[in-house]
Amino acid sequence: MSRHPFFKRLLKEYQGLCTTSTLPGITMVSNDDSLTEFLFQIKVANNKLYPENEQYFLSIIITPNYPVDSPQVKFVIHETHKGNAEDPIVIDDNEPEETKSVIPMHPHIYSNGHICLNLLGDDWTPACSIESTLLSIQSMLNTNDRYERPPDDASYIKGAPLNPKNSRFVYHDDSV
Repeated sequence: MSRHPFFKRLLKEYQGLCTTSTLPGITMVSNDDSLTEFLFQIKVANNKLYPENEQYFLSIIITPNYPVDSPQVKFVIHETHKGNAEDPIVIDDNEPEETKSVIPMHPHIYSNGHICLNLLGDDWTPACSIESTLLSIQSMLNTNDRYERPPDDASYIKGAPLNPKNSRFVYHDDSV
């Protein structure tokens, strides 16, 4: 396995992310050995739109051109596994809905988890980091005042690419 060209930067970012006190409400769930794939849980604080028990998971995949290029970022459904490592994963459909992992409702988050955010596209610079990306998305959720999907959600997800970086987003409303 070859190392990412900016592995030292990724290692430094990873070490910073492992310090839990720096990112309240954001927890690293997993990462791969090459530090190019991460899964984070994000909690929303002080926003009555989001039930306290909803769980939001954010996948971050580092592109080969990172940090010049933004990472691939999207919300995902993540089923937590309770039990021994050798036990098969069982998804309990009888689990209360409010404790399941869901894609958060937001006017800039599509139901497939894609996020319409300038920081992940044209506004990205090499000065941005995984941490700044996480904080921007958490802030976007914390300050949301509309519990709805983007107006073109249904049409977008019909033809959306798997990789949100290959999307051409229409920015409907920057005030949210």
